[in-house]
Amino acid sequence: MGELVFVGLGLFDESDVSLRGLEDVKTADYVFAEFYTSLMAGLSIKKLEEKIGKKITIVTRKTLEEENGESILRKAETSKVAFLVAGDPMIATTHVDIRIRAQKRGIRTRVVHGASIVSAAMGASGLQNYRFGRSVTVAYPEGGAASETPYNVVAENKTRNLHTLCFLDVKAEKNQFMSVKEALEILLSTEKKKQQHAVTVDSLAVGLARVGALDEVVKADTIKALLGFDFGGPPHILILPAPKLHFMEAEALIYLSGAPQRINEMVE
Repeated sequence: MGELVFVGLGLFDESDVSLRGLEDVKTADYVFAEFYTSLMAGLSIKKLEEKIGKKITIVTRKTLEEENGESILRKAETSKVAFLVAGDPMIATTHVDIRIRAQKRGIRTRVVHGASIVSAAMGASGLQNYRFGRSVTVAYPEGGAASETPYNVVAENKTRNLHTLCFLDVKAEKNQFMSVKEALEILLSTEKKKQQHAVTVDSLAVGLARVGALDEVVKADTIKALLGFDFGGPPHILILPAPKLHFMEAEALIYLSGAPQRINEMVE
């Protein structure tokens, strides 16, 4: 019987992988990796291959979504296969689907979890994780029209006094990674149409860039201020806080994220 081991690589570069993950990759017969669902800004495939002593086969969106990961599953039927994924492997539904397919074929599966942007972004912002509502992805407009779903999720969460974590669109095959500014502009464009005052230029937002890197950036301010703030290179992620803050959340945003003192007015 073969085995398919999903290994989370963490957030930034090849040094983020866990010792357990490294051991599994070194003992694998085949090593695959995908980087279209997320970006590891400091990753060097060459350095990672030197670390594990094996060649890594990079798979594309087509391999996993259109071909259902068949090339990986065939190898895993009779061999140990390590599948490397940025962040934590089971955050993306694509990987959950591949794991289910493997189990149905009698292939043993395991997961070696890695640092996830979900918990890392919450922690870096200083906002309390149990106060986050449904998360959402802000996608690039298709056919010139932006999806209203991200705005609706933010609006719903705010009515429940919850924070919203917004993933930003990644089109790795086009080397296109959405910025905080682009995401805010998309949300503001929906605000103009819906006028529910859920996302305005005066709303508090937290932009994060390259979380986990030495040059990590976390900045909290009004959307108007963040539109002109330079976050540097990708990947970026965005948080829209709840209308009311716990006093410790406000302090964290002020002292850890550079938010203006006036957000103390949001403390409940």
